[in-house]
Formats: sequence, structure tokens, C-alpha cells
Amino acid sequence: MLLDPPNVLAHALPDHAKLVTGRSILLTGAGGSIGTELARQLAALGPAELVLLDHSEYALWQIDTELADSTPTLRRHAVIADIRDAGRLQTLCQHHRPDLIFHAAALKHVPMVEANPLEGLLTNAVGTAIVADAARDAGTQTLVLISTDKAVNPASVMGASKRLAEMYCQALDGIARTQAAGMRCITVRFGNVLGSTGSVVPRFAHQLARGGPLTVTHPDMARYFMTLRQAVGLVLHATAVGTDRATPDCLRDGGIFVLDMGAPVKILDLAQQMIRAAGLRPGVDIAITFTGLRPGEKLFEELFHGNEPPMPTPYSGLLLARPRSADAAIVRRAISEIATACRAGQTQRALAQLARVVPEFAPAEIERRSTA
Repeated sequence: MLLDPPNVLAHALPDHAKLVTGRSILLTGAGGSIGTELARQLAALGPAELVLLDHSEYALWQIDTELADSTPTLRRHAVIADIRDAGRLQTLCQHHRPDLIFHAAALKHVPMVEANPLEGLLTNAVGTAIVADAARDAGTQTLVLISTDKAVNPASVMGASKRLAEMYCQALDGIARTQAAGMRCITVRFGNVLGSTGSVVPRFAHQLARGGPLTVTHPDMARYFMTLRQAVGLVLHATAVGTDRATPDCLRDGGIFVLDMGAPVKILDLAQQMIRAAGLRPGVDIAITFTGLRPGEKLFEELFHGNEPPMPTPYSGLLLARPRSADAAIVRRAISEIATACRAGQTQRALAQLARVVPEFAPAEIERRSTA
């Protein structure tokens, strides 16, 4: 059940190779789990050049070295940069003039961002706006934002910061759709990726190797899961659908593409499956302990907000969340105010502004935090 993905290739999809072949591509977060798989698949499609951007020297070196071996003729550039550096991003985009940008850079671990909210806001929301503005100014044709199910009715700063990133990109896309030419912004939202850095499967495997126990936060905790290959396949397919001129207008109106991932999986069931797969007995050979919900966690994640009902598409496995329009000027001003508060170390002010612009983010979350 867990590893049987929906068939996202069941119907004829626009050829995503046309998106990439012979074009200049910039990939942010190239050293991360999603970024590295994107880099592999993009490299195989023959871009004119592939710019790999990450702030981690080691992660960037790893994917650059891998591509040097697998696609030695590819023209590629390994760039150490922070997406929060507006001047650096502007210079980079003006130099390479990327046709297409995949924006995968983000801080994604909910408890870590809860403990470091200003860093999460600066990277996930402010950084996204910086990347989008630099791309637009350089004449980029399409920006693809990698988002998360945690952006739906967010209970965490990570989720709310990603929702704000979605809002900004959707607002820019709305402007582009009213003009003869402009940068399209495609947003792709999905759940947890099996085997990604810091995810539950590698953690369970590590705990199993040590003889247990396997730690589960709550017996009812459930999550949507997909494989890394699925996730990247969704990104490429959704981008092709969202930008192909033959796609019906209703699928190109700024909605958020979401993978139909079926039913969520209980984390307790996953832990038990992994113990049994190792030839052991849950609760007998390997204990399972419950540690309690961590800050910002929800028992259940959602893929759609109540005001963005899912819309089916002709493409098996792809759904569309109807867009919730936001005024670009309002969102841009909110992000600017959040950036100012973050850089001044004003946690309460930054979170209050976040709650105003993302009203689903509960004000109660702000009250329990102390000023930094």
C-alpha cells in the first residue's frame, strides 16, 4: 500500500523534455533530497546549461561530482549562494538568464523551524520572494515553486512560511496571466518524501540497527508519503501541464498542482512494517515508544484548504487546487515587513505579521513564544 504510487503517466502528458532540452536551467537547493533528484533528471534531458545552487558546499560538491561522472558533456555550474542574498541572486540571474528555475531551496523540518522561526521565515518566504524577483527581472519564462502539504491550514512556522511563498508566487503568476508576456509561476505541493534527509524512514532504520526502540510521536499520527522519483516526476509533469499552450485554460489559471497520493499512512503502521520487514516482532523483539507531538506538528496533514477545493485534471494522479487570489502588492509589503522584523531579531513582530497575512496560522501560536 505504502509504496504503490498512483500512475501519473497513465494519460498522455505534455512532453516535459521540451521544457528542458536546450534551455538554461537554474536549480536552487540542488544539494537537497528533492534537488539532487531534480538535478539528475534535468541533466538527463539535455539542457543547454544547468546552474546548481546551494548554500552547503559539501552537498553541492556531491551532486556536482555525480553529474560530472554521469553526464560529463553537460555544461553545468556549481554555485555556492544563499537565496536570502538579493544582490547575489540578481547578479546570478542576470548573468545566466535562466529560462526556467526550479526553486527547491527551503528549511523543511518543522521542529527545527519552530526553534528558529526567523531563519525559517527568511529562507522560505523572504528567500522565495528574492528568487522570484530576480528571475522576473532577468526575463525567466517559468519559475517552479516546490511546496508542501504543511502549507495547508498551517500549525507551524514552516508551514505558514511556505504558504506565504505560495501566495507570492501565485500573485506574480496572476500578473503574468494578464500580460502578453511575463514569468509564469507554477506551484507544486506534495507530502512527505520517503528516504529524504531527516525523514522518518531513515530514522526508523537507524533505530532498528541500534536494536530499538522505534519512536513514534502519537499512535494516530498519519502522513501522506511519496517516493523521491514520484515527487520529481510530479514536479516535471505539473510544470509541463501548467505551461503547455495546449493545456485547457482552467489548468493554467494559477492553481496549485497536487499529487493524488491516496490515503495517508499511519506512522505506527509504518514502524511495525519496518520491524516485520527486518524479520522481527513489533513490541516483542523491538519496542515502539510514543514520545508526544513536537512543536508545530499536526496529527494529520491536508492537501487542500477549504477555500481551494480540488479540481480533477485529465492526467491520472494530478489534481489542482483552485487558486485563492492574493494581491501582489499586499503580499510583497507583508514579506518586506517580515524581512525587516527578522533581520532586527523581532520574533513577535515577524510572527504577528505572518498571522495577519496567513490567517490560518493560529494567533495562539504567537502568544506562547517569547521575544528573541
